[in-house]
Amino acid sequence: MLTNTDVRRSHRIAVETSVRLVSNITPADLGRATPCAGWDLGDLLVHMTVQHRGFAAAARGRGADHTMWDPGTVADAVRARPADVYSAAADDVLAAFAAEGVLDTPFALPEFGSDAAFPGSMAIQFHFVDYVVHGWDVARAAGLPFDIPADVVGAAAPIAFAVPDGEMRDADDSPFAPALAPSKSGRSELDRILRHLGRSPDWRP
Repeated sequence: MLTNTDVRRSHRIAVETSVRLVSNITPADLGRATPCAGWDLGDLLVHMTVQHRGFAAAARGRGADHTMWDPGTVADAVRARPADVYSAAADDVLAAFAAEGVLDTPFALPEFGSDAAFPGSMAIQFHFVDYVVHGWDVARAAGLPFDIPADVVGAAAPIAFAVPDGEMRDADDSPFAPALAPSKSGRSELDRILRHLGRSPDWRP
């Protein structure tokens, strides 16, 4: 179960790690395969960018505006200048999450339902786990090392493991694929998170 824990320090590190990874990406790389079924690297970066935009809007009380979550509003810019556009969106969401009182601000998150709203502390946890996992996605797609501190992974673990598995993971709009069976070899905390969220730690392009 998620709590009102403030994960913003770890969240910032996860997002900044993703920015460093994306800084290596050029338009020529956007056709690369990713661990996200059906998405190439361009699709993934469009998703990551618009999610930053949507969560920043939600932190400022404008999350119910569906246009803030529309990938079409950022797709052309991301595909033309992936590193710059992604970095700007990341800076925006980090600034929005740093605002005074944000942990108690209700975030409208229409992707969870037309009237869905969550306390800021919980919404930031959702975003945090996404960017630990999506940072790994970008690293694997681009053939780059995923260097993220162990304490950040540790902070993400209880949030990730609270994500329920089940038939809802089979839906086309599910953010995560069905969980994979735990590895018998133990593996790392990050590997266990990835497997719970439907990704194989052994995935390669």
